[in-house]
Amino acid sequence: MSRPLGGIGSPLRRGEQLSPLRRFLPRHRGSYDVDGRRHEVGAPPGRDGGRGQNPLVSDVDLEAAGSRQPTAHRDTYEGYVELHELVLDSGKDPCWMEAGRWLHLEESMEPGGAWGSHLPLLTYHSLLELHRAFAKGVVLLDVAANSLAAVAHVLLDQLIYEGQLKPQHRDDVLRALLLRHKHPSEAESVWTLPAAQLQCSDGEQKDAEQRALLREQRAVEMRELHGAGQSPSRAQLGPQLHQQLPEDTEATLVLVGCAAFLEQPLLALVRLRAALSADAVLAVPLPVRFVLTVLGPDSPRLSYHEIGRAAATVMADRVFRRDAYLCGGRAELLGGLQGFLEASIVLPPQEVPSEQHLHALIPLQRQLLRRRYQHPDTVRSPGGPTAPKDTGDKGQAPQDDDPLLRTRRPFGGLVRDIRRRYPKYLSDIRDALNPQCLAAVIFIYFAALSPAITFGGLLGEKTRGMMGVSELLLSTSVQCLLFSLLSAQPLLVVGFSGPLLVFEEAFFRFCEDHGLEYIVGRVWIGFWLILLVLLVVACEGSVLVRYLSRYTQEIFSFLISLIFIYETFAKLVTIFEAHPLQQSYDTDVSTEPSVPKPNTALLSLVLMAGTFFLALFLRQFKNSVFLPGKVRRLIGDFGVPISIFVMALADFFIKDTYTQKLKVPRGLEVTNGTARGWFIHPMGSATPFPIWMMFASAVPALLVFILIFLETQITTLIVSKPERKLVKGSGFHLDLLLIVAMGGLAALFGMPWLSATTVRTITHANALTVVGKSAVPGERAHIVEVKEQRLSGLLVAVLIGVSILMEPILKYIPLAVLFGIFLYMGVTSLFGIQLFDRILLLLMPPKYHPKEPYVTRVKTWRMHIFTLTQILVLALLWGVKVSPASLALPFVLVLTVPLRRLLLPRIFSEIELKCLDTDDAVVTFEEAEGQDVYNEVQMPS
Repeated sequence: MSRPLGGIGSPLRRGEQLSPLRRFLPRHRGSYDVDGRRHEVGAPPGRDGGRGQNPLVSDVDLEAAGSRQPTAHRDTYEGYVELHELVLDSGKDPCWMEAGRWLHLEESMEPGGAWGSHLPLLTYHSLLELHRAFAKGVVLLDVAANSLAAVAHVLLDQLIYEGQLKPQHRDDVLRALLLRHKHPSEAESVWTLPAAQLQCSDGEQKDAEQRALLREQRAVEMRELHGAGQSPSRAQLGPQLHQQLPEDTEATLVLVGCAAFLEQPLLALVRLRAALSADAVLAVPLPVRFVLTVLGPDSPRLSYHEIGRAAATVMADRVFRRDAYLCGGRAELLGGLQGFLEASIVLPPQEVPSEQHLHALIPLQRQLLRRRYQHPDTVRSPGGPTAPKDTGDKGQAPQDDDPLLRTRRPFGGLVRDIRRRYPKYLSDIRDALNPQCLAAVIFIYFAALSPAITFGGLLGEKTRGMMGVSELLLSTSVQCLLFSLLSAQPLLVVGFSGPLLVFEEAFFRFCEDHGLEYIVGRVWIGFWLILLVLLVVACEGSVLVRYLSRYTQEIFSFLISLIFIYETFAKLVTIFEAHPLQQSYDTDVSTEPSVPKPNTALLSLVLMAGTFFLALFLRQFKNSVFLPGKVRRLIGDFGVPISIFVMALADFFIKDTYTQKLKVPRGLEVTNGTARGWFIHPMGSATPFPIWMMFASAVPALLVFILIFLETQITTLIVSKPERKLVKGSGFHLDLLLIVAMGGLAALFGMPWLSATTVRTITHANALTVVGKSAVPGERAHIVEVKEQRLSGLLVAVLIGVSILMEPILKYIPLAVLFGIFLYMGVTSLFGIQLFDRILLLLMPPKYHPKEPYVTRVKTWRMHIFTLTQILVLALLWGVKVSPASLALPFVLVLTVPLRRLLLPRIFSEIELKCLDTDDAVVTFEEAEGQDVYNEVQMPS
């Protein structure tokens, strides 16, 4: 902890070098000339006689040195660090030479004269010395100074006050701190210049040199220091880093050197109250917030270059830099440094057999980083007990407010969700007043409309018009609108999905086989759904989502993808059966042909394949090297609507070939007006609904609930990852209650029930994410903030509702085009599924296997056994799907949870299961080549 300067307890004897300290005693505000004479605030420099004509050092208020007011509550803590070492230049004059710079990665000039960036590899000894120096060093916080010379004066007086620097050495160190700064070139760098060593000077020569240097210090700081008035060549300063830095980036200057008169190394860290300009010192024009100085005696066991690199790397660390901004003293800084050391990896002093063994460090590093980011240490507040660190995030939920913790009270989780989220309702409206939110509305509208039209057309085919496009669009619009207004996590996008389509088809076949009214049966399923969700929310059943591992998610995802692909080709085969290839056709023109028509099957094949390949191409084009990044990402994001439009336009211009079109009623009419209306009577319309089926509907209701529960809760888990930096919290219980209850009531009006859709939700979150501007090679894009608000989902719901009136346009879309989109969703859902990757490894020689933890840390034959268990379960689920008991598919899927929890641990070791069944999907911002949101999700939608 830093102490106020001067006062009782000073190690100095009365009269011994006391005049330099008197300048900075409390309540003595003003400016000082180079000889220490004080001027009152506002007094002209010449007030004190002839001595007052000398240049001023600064306007320093040392009362701020002990201030505990936060330096800056910043949205980000982006930092740039430069390391300068004390060397002798080509003229044998001492100077500070830049030895490296840090912006996530370390960048330095190599011995050959070329700049290179690399991971900062540190020695264990340098970290130990740095920790020892921090424990004994000086920490000055919120110092008010407007020049580096003033910082040097403050720093040296505090070192003398704490007894770490002898008063007679003050001027020698001051002279060294005010030396000019240079930047490396091919001729001069830390690799070609010898290290300088400070010597103690005395007598009249020292006084003359000091006075001459001090009189020129202001001019030295205000001009370029690389040569006589010449600016350093930017071509010699490596990449244009200032173009990669966010606007609010502040710099840290690290100075290291050797001083022969010191008895032990000393470290001093100064945090300025306001960042000061130091263009002549740094290679980039950034304000300096921190100055860290390390000086010490020459010793064969100490490398000040390595200690300086360690100090610069620590100051470049995002978590430690946040601690440095918010800390109140040395103890908290030491806690931040201890956290840095706990998250570091030390290699033992032995030879590594091959580079392949080093890949095993990657999962360990990810685990350490996740633990460090997700569970920050507590810091001790000044004069109070330990409290969570202030991350600077407004509205950050407390760590003990985990939405998946049981309260052991009826509806306790629901009450906590409401108390956590609804107080932020006004901020949800204010945060939406941003142009990025408007752009997200346009994008998400098309992202939600395309699947709604696709699933609506296929739903109409499978239910023979009992539900179709109009019912699905209206249901999506109303439920999205209510969910946006009432939910705890408005970033979720509610919609229809593949698993629900599979269930609807199975239940429709069941009702047909048993002579039941399908649309009435859905009403009773809706009633049971409402009862089930009330019971689950009352018992806080959402916490069970913790037991769903990647094992279960990937099996279900793979099954749905197979169903998508299978149904696409099954529909295509149906078209070929209805319109086979033959030598002669009946050429009578009819709108709904009951006889084969020429070229219909071939054109349907071309439309389906064309839609699929065009959508897939546009998806891959987003990550290509053609066109500017924003343009190609825009094209890729709208790939599905573009594909539908292009292929529908091609079909429109082919006049002489018939293709089956999407059936869309006019306005708010139901798809099949002769069979049903907008309200479904629970007791039946044509015939009375059996009483036994009213109670038996609880079974299919349970199965629907399992599907909605899985998709909604897993989607919420994915979007709530700590890496996404959402600060307003989520509500698993409230959101589940809203989605299931709205679906239950929708069944009364003959509309589909919906769930949270994974891909669309992640796309929505990505569209509202502000990504950092820095583009350091090898560094993944980072999130600055997420616009958590409600209006984007609300406006998308309104636009989808208006789309119901688009019947004049939608009726021109061929069904074959929708089949192509269905195939696209099935194929792209396989991307990012580790099960699919491991199935491919069954056909691949081991020497071509990727360097992934589940390959390198698990024996190949045991990895294949794990894959085979998933394939066997997948085959069992497919058998259930095609059997008369297809309604039981969700129940069989749930049985994979005890299989994973109870049986597999008896076959595989804990480390093997961690590698094979860990959730290592990284948050994707659609910036990396070959990566997009499908690589992050494990549930298709």
